Amino acid sequence: TSDKLEGIDTVIHLAAITDAANSFSNASELEKNNYNSTKIVADICSERKIKLISISSTSVYGTQKDEVDEDCSEEDLLPQSPYAETKLKEEELVRNLSINEGLDVTCLRLGTIFGISPGMRFHTAVNKFCWQAVFNKPLTIWTSAYDQYRPYLDIDDAIRAIAHIINNDLIDGFSLFNVLTGNFTVKEVVDTIKKTIPNAKIDFVEAEIMNQLSYKVSAEKFISTGFEFKGDLEKSILQTIDLIR
Repeated sequence: TSDKLEGIDTVIHLAAITDAANSFSNASELEKNNYNSTKIVADICSERKIKLISISSTSVYGTQKDEVDEDCSEEDLLPQSPYAETKLKEEELVRNLSINEGLDVTCLRLGTIFGISPGMRFHTAVNKFCWQAVFNKPLTIWTSAYDQYRPYLDIDDAIRAIAHIINNDLIDGFSLFNVLTGNFTVKEVVDTIKKTIPNAKIDFVEAEIMNQLSYKVSAEKFISTGFEFKGDLEKSILQTIDLIR
């Protein structure tokens, strides 16, 4: 890794085991892989004075507030899975390296990704529901989640957000931003899918992540840097359904 970073100005650290819902069954492997890989990359960046964009997740929130932002109290950071717990530890790691070693790092708490891409995955809500609906399978929805608000991020917005940070030199010291296209309920996602696949059925299931709280995440801090979110949930769902078909 060290040799490959020779002459590099900025590292975008995206590598990780993901899938919060299934992280309960491989918590130690996920912790070892995700945290250690972040430590290796961050240490090298710190030593070589390379700027770092570190990817976190809005799943670190578990607040009782209606809306939460980056300046929330520790009581509003209640990760609901081993995946989210590790993300929070990674944030602390890079923050400490910034304070103590001078690492320039911007940490992004991304919403749940949706939208088409060459390497898209189907274990997260929007993409998974589109897959299930196209193949006439019930949409498996957590019992507690149907009317809860959660943050989602169009993949094109995610790419543009990273480019925005680099192009506007927003990596100086330690920065933390929420990055999300919007806050939607599962019901809103399902209703949008039903516009195209009206016979889509729902199967309510239990899950280990059973956060009974509904909350919205604010992206105003990132918007204030001059960024405009352009993602469209309905358009992305239509594109995903067309692709799967």
